[in-house]
Amino acid sequence: MRLISTNLCKTSDIGINNNLFGGRMLSWLDEAGGIMAAEEVCSRNIVTLKMDQVLFKKPVKVNDHIRIYGKVINIGHSSVSLFLEARRFDFDFQKEDAVCSTIMTYVKIDNAGKPDQIKEEIREKIQNILNQKISKT
Repeated sequence: MRLISTNLCKTSDIGINNNLFGGRMLSWLDEAGGIMAAEEVCSRNIVTLKMDQVLFKKPVKVNDHIRIYGKVINIGHSSVSLFLEARRFDFDFQKEDAVCSTIMTYVKIDNAGKPDQIKEEIREKIQNILNQKISKT
C-alpha cells in the first residue's frame, strides 16, 4: 500500500466521548481515495460512487497523527476500486496502528457528468499489476 495523505486530529474534529467524529474520518478517507483514484486513472474528473462498510477498529484522539494508505483492488471500464486504511502514527515509537479501513469505488466522468471510459492502456497497466500480485500469492 502507498501513503496517500496525512491528517492531524484537532479539537475541532472531536465528537462525542472525546473521539474523532466518524464523519470527519469518512471525509478524510474520501478525499484521500479521490486523490489516489485521480492519479491512477490520470484524470481529475473523478467522483465517488460508493463506500463499503467502514470498520472503526480503534478511537482517534486529539493530536493523533493519521496516515491514510491505499491500494487499487479492481479496475473497470470507467471505475476504480481502492482498499483504504487509516493508521495512527506514534512519533515516539515510530510505529503505526490501524484505526479503520474500507473499500471505495470512484468513477471517471466526462464534462456532462456521465461515466467516461478510462483509457485502455491505463486499464491494462493496472490490471497487469493486479494480476502479478495475485500470481505471487
